[in-house]
Amino acid sequence: MEGNLLSGEASPYLLQHKDNPVHWRPWGPAALAEARATRRPILLSIGYAACHWCHVMARESFEDEATAAVMNRLYVNIKVDREERPDVDQVFMAALHAMGEQGGWPLTMFLTPDAHPVWGGTYFPNTARYGRPAFTEVLEWFAATLHAEPGRIEASRAAPVDHLRTAPELRTGSLTPATLDEAGDLIARLIDHEHGGLRGAPKFPQPTLLELLARRAARSGAPSAEVTLTLRHLSQGGIYDHIGGGLARYSVDDRWLVPHFEKMLYDNALFVDRLTQHWLETGEPLFRARIEETVGWLFREMAVEEAFAASLDADTDHEEGATYVWRPAEVAAVLGPARAAAFCAAYDITEAGNFEGASIPNRLKTMAAFSPEEEARLTDDRKALLAARAKRPQPGRDDKILTDWNGLMIAALARAGAALDRRDWLERAAGAYRFITESSERHGRLIHSRRGAKHLGLAFATDYAGALAAALALHQATLDDRYLTDAAGFVAVLDREFWDGAVGAYRLTSATADAEALFTRPLPIQDESIPSATALIATSLVTLASLTGRAAYAERADAILAAHLGAARDVLGRAGLFNALDQRMNLVEVAVIGTAEEGADALIRAVRRHWRDAIALVVGSGDVALPESHPAHGKTTVGGRAAAFVCRSGACSLPVTDVDELAPLLKRLD
Repeated sequence: MEGNLLSGEASPYLLQHKDNPVHWRPWGPAALAEARATRRPILLSIGYAACHWCHVMARESFEDEATAAVMNRLYVNIKVDREERPDVDQVFMAALHAMGEQGGWPLTMFLTPDAHPVWGGTYFPNTARYGRPAFTEVLEWFAATLHAEPGRIEASRAAPVDHLRTAPELRTGSLTPATLDEAGDLIARLIDHEHGGLRGAPKFPQPTLLELLARRAARSGAPSAEVTLTLRHLSQGGIYDHIGGGLARYSVDDRWLVPHFEKMLYDNALFVDRLTQHWLETGEPLFRARIEETVGWLFREMAVEEAFAASLDADTDHEEGATYVWRPAEVAAVLGPARAAAFCAAYDITEAGNFEGASIPNRLKTMAAFSPEEEARLTDDRKALLAARAKRPQPGRDDKILTDWNGLMIAALARAGAALDRRDWLERAAGAYRFITESSERHGRLIHSRRGAKHLGLAFATDYAGALAAALALHQATLDDRYLTDAAGFVAVLDREFWDGAVGAYRLTSATADAEALFTRPLPIQDESIPSATALIATSLVTLASLTGRAAYAERADAILAAHLGAARDVLGRAGLFNALDQRMNLVEVAVIGTAEEGADALIRAVRRHWRDAIALVVGSGDVALPESHPAHGKTTVGGRAAAFVCRSGACSLPVTDVDELAPLLKRLD
């Protein structure tokens, strides 16, 4: 069949390409069958809607009639949204890495007619530059080689496929507190002690590494200086949108000034979560302000139905960051000359600019807070500039609803709502949770992606990991046991559909092959921009074991950790699993016994004011007993007053009835 076949797709990314002269097909049985029938190789292009370099390659090559003619003559051309099909993306990205190539998006892969990878790269220019050949030259070369030298192609395809099909080596080894200390110490040595984050550029927020450092510090009873430094610079740098709120995906420099302007839901979920944890530890007003601003951005710009959109584009009208940058005259036109001068001085907006002749607002030169009166004026000025900015052309929004990313945001919103006593945030989190778990459920399974009335496929392990994290966060924020019931149900599906005992982990895709089979089922062990699904699930299993008393959950977490941390010290790639190990070794089990009338609510609020990652809260009263395996099982109120018990490693504190006595117990490690 001739022509471009993307117009009926749900993905905003695929729809960006529906008018290309390239004869694009969506990934699926029909496209794969066409390649086999015609014996033409496959050109596989994978990207996402907010991706700047994806747009560049599209403008240069996919919208070019001459380039499209070469593609259509020689290839079956398949376009994939990596966010809709993380399984396809992970398989072929892993294949590229197995070839010794650097990964990234757009991902451009050359496949045999039977869809096996042979060679690939990322962005290819339309004319030879950057030390790379022209894209059309590459297209002609690969197709010619496939037909003229099939043996060479067969040899090239075997290595990456064999690599991906090889089960990981499971190396058991002792897991001790020293294992965690060594992991945390390694990351601490890599931190940029001037700007925060890992040394060098580009700079990514790396929230999973920040969590590892925060947990390391918590074991010694003090906030992490490295996390404080990093969060301050993230909060004051240009990577943070000072006018509208929200964090960009990464900074191209080594001091968080110039962002790659796309905003991703998952980045902001993890940013809010880490800010919440660190605000609870430090009380620093900057962190609370950034939490409130980012949640404001979330509700204002990312709300879709009852849930949240996937991303905002890096580009506006083909220009990166155009919506977000300012010149002094533009600020003066909104605020007037006097206030504009003060604002521009505070936010580094100059005639020379700091980005292609314009300025990205930032507070890196004025990181310390001004007086309360000055900060209040700057807040009013930002609101006025945001109203003016709203009249500019806006970046595109990918408004599909992804279950996994929404799960992360719901969990962050629930924890932030409980910490900041924002009942409205908890209600929004609960509403989004209902949306992704009820309206998105089909045949007893969650779905992965939804846009309007269109659903795309049943859920991946990442979706269940996100939903599980959301359920547990909502339970801890509300103490509603319905969320525990849901969490147990999610684990049951994971165990039935995704568990692979041979590798000691959950596969990304279901064993019942809901989708067309790839030549391997990805194993989500390595962290990416978010913790791996395996790490998220293992962490949740530890918490769920404490809350329900079911030892099987902890035993499954132990099996995962033994299999994939036993003799491995890949801390950068498996920081999420090290965090799960900390959860297993250092979980603080807090029990509050008593009713509201007996003062239980005050104790619960006190626990939440001193929350951190490795805390699990249960409440018992009257006929509501704690699980029999819980260390505080059988404990009672004291003299008609509710009592709290702080338990570690199976041993509990004496009963605490005074809220002021709880904080030292939650922090003390002896």
